[in-house]
Amino acid sequence: MLFARSAMGQGKIEGHVYDGSDKDKLGLPGANVYWAGTTTGTSTNTAGYFTLKRVRQTDKLVITFIGYKPDTVTVGKKDEWINHGLSEENRLREVVVSGKAPGSHLNKLDPILTTSITGAELRKAACCNLSESFETNASVDVNYTDAATGARQIQLLGLAGIYTQILTENIPSMFGLATAYGLSFIPGPWMESIQVSKGTSSVRNGYESIAGQLNIEYKKPATSEKVYLNGFVNDAGRKEMNANCSLLLSKDLSTMVMAHAELHNGGQDHNHDGFRDEPDVKQYHFINRWDYLPSKGNIRLGIDYLEEQRAGGQLSYSPGAKDTWSDGFGILINTKRFNAFSKTGLMFLKDRSMSIGWINSYTWHSQNSFFGKREYDGTQNSYYSNLLYQWVPSPGKSTIDAGLSYKYDNYRETLDSTLFLKKEVVPGAFVQYSYTDTARVTLVAGIRSDFHNIYGTLITPRVHLRYALTPRVTFRASAGKGFRSGNILAENSYLLASSRQMIISGDLRIEEANNYGASIAARIPVAGKEIKVTGEYFRTWFINQIIADLDADVHQVRFYNLTGRSFSHIYQVEMSAQPVDGLDLLAAWRWNDVKMTTAGVLQEKPLIGKYKGLFTASYLSRLRKWQYDYTFQLNGPGRVPSTASNPLQYRRDNTFGSFVIMNTQVSRYFKKFQLYAGVENLLNFTQKSPVISAEDPFSNYFDSGLIWGPVIGRKIYGGVRFIINRDKK
Repeated sequence: MLFARSAMGQGKIEGHVYDGSDKDKLGLPGANVYWAGTTTGTSTNTAGYFTLKRVRQTDKLVITFIGYKPDTVTVGKKDEWINHGLSEENRLREVVVSGKAPGSHLNKLDPILTTSITGAELRKAACCNLSESFETNASVDVNYTDAATGARQIQLLGLAGIYTQILTENIPSMFGLATAYGLSFIPGPWMESIQVSKGTSSVRNGYESIAGQLNIEYKKPATSEKVYLNGFVNDAGRKEMNANCSLLLSKDLSTMVMAHAELHNGGQDHNHDGFRDEPDVKQYHFINRWDYLPSKGNIRLGIDYLEEQRAGGQLSYSPGAKDTWSDGFGILINTKRFNAFSKTGLMFLKDRSMSIGWINSYTWHSQNSFFGKREYDGTQNSYYSNLLYQWVPSPGKSTIDAGLSYKYDNYRETLDSTLFLKKEVVPGAFVQYSYTDTARVTLVAGIRSDFHNIYGTLITPRVHLRYALTPRVTFRASAGKGFRSGNILAENSYLLASSRQMIISGDLRIEEANNYGASIAARIPVAGKEIKVTGEYFRTWFINQIIADLDADVHQVRFYNLTGRSFSHIYQVEMSAQPVDGLDLLAAWRWNDVKMTTAGVLQEKPLIGKYKGLFTASYLSRLRKWQYDYTFQLNGPGRVPSTASNPLQYRRDNTFGSFVIMNTQVSRYFKKFQLYAGVENLLNFTQKSPVISAEDPFSNYFDSGLIWGPVIGRKIYGGVRFIINRDKK
């Protein structure tokens, strides 16, 4: 099916590639368009449009897309525009693929530097929850915050996880009371993919993103397995069961249940300091979602409920006991969390060029806890609403997004006998314009205005550019601003697992930062294969930052607003290739230059390595029965806050050296189930004496928060997955 519009030739051909069986002619994103017998070609953009220079050698244009029959079109000398519909491939009932697609990949058309981590990539390691999903990723680090509670946090662009906005299906989720332990709340087997975006992201999702954004996509009822079961166990006493089951009730209506149960009661103490290497954990998590997807709209609804008990401290403490001073130093954290969400969308006009979406989410989160003799209780009620409008006045050229948002957060916290109350009400509005010059240039510029009931009006501008220098080389640049309202107790409750006194300035202002960055991604042909290379640089500097000062006094952690400079410079290069069928190789190197001013001195941010090197290898056998995965990490040296004022036995070095972490896994695939086994931290490297004054945790020198490396040694694990896939249509 072909329609050509004639005009005076301008040395290029433009066009639209779409599904030929679709009466609305929706475009096919990422279709390949190239001149026959040449290497000159391009890919269609997200709307299916392309621009391609003419060549002298031929007038035959080849158009291909996975799952569709390839077509060759003859282009006349005066033809300037082509509309072409591809037909679905129906000659083969089954296609056997001997290779495999990469588990993670850079989104070629997104103007924001975004890496998609697929389910296949997550299965390369013991991915039991979100905090364990980045072992094979060069950009994201996940580190323990202390050696007693098991709390972990993300680091992106050298900045703490509080500066990375975490969303689940584009709904802000892990903030406030969920910050400290929320990374363990999302089971790995539930995740369909993770999108990692660097720098300030789109203004559609708020003003919080400063270092970047993580968006987790859960499995969907209509596209996931009918039944999925996963069992996991390791030699540290951790046992998990994950399950999801989906049901198609009609052509448009589907539902899904996901369940998770975890029991961790290893009680191990490999360094013999009297403290559990990991806390004992009991967790139960349940989600039920419903999707109604008619042709010109959608409704998605869901509820999410979690309960977790986390018990840590000395081995002499019995979890559940209230007496934590005569029976040993104990930590007990009880968490309950409920979330309900809805997402509604409706498309208008015959060509579906106008749409409205409305997102609503309510979260209740409760934490009751004690850390030795210190008690902390908190309750959070949050509501989020985002009304989105999109209009495509010029298909393939321009898109206008606008919206209204509302954010409400109510915190009630008690530290020992002191009550802390905080209520945030933030209505906002945004507008964003996207311009696409077919497949070559994409420019996205947006601005939003929010009125914060405490901090006043916040203006957030952001801009992103993607420019295809050649069909194989793409340049990206971004710049923007971000804000963040700090919730000190909720975000730093793990610091209570030490004797440090928390000193919080009474007039903390909202954090404000600027970020800009640039990257180049290239696909280099070598011996019939392709090497993908990405180089990037990002700079973040704070106009106002809440400093967590561990340097001023060894017995305190002080929170105050920045006076001076605070910034991060990140340089990263990454290469990936498939030298032979079934073998994926990735190598990356990142240099971190992160500094902040504490006590009037600009110095390296503590507990962050100066560099990270990563190498991963994954091999899938020719018959797709065996898979072997290997990961090597080299983590660079860094600074440790001074403990020089402590007695000699309670002092630690002011720096730490580089160290290596290696993981390996082997998987065996059968028709309906999979077996896997592996080893984490193969070399058994751990930080020496991570807990200061472990023998006397009620002394003034007790500190479990100076963590820069692994606190848990080698782990051996295994698991099984049982899968019943949906029948192919």
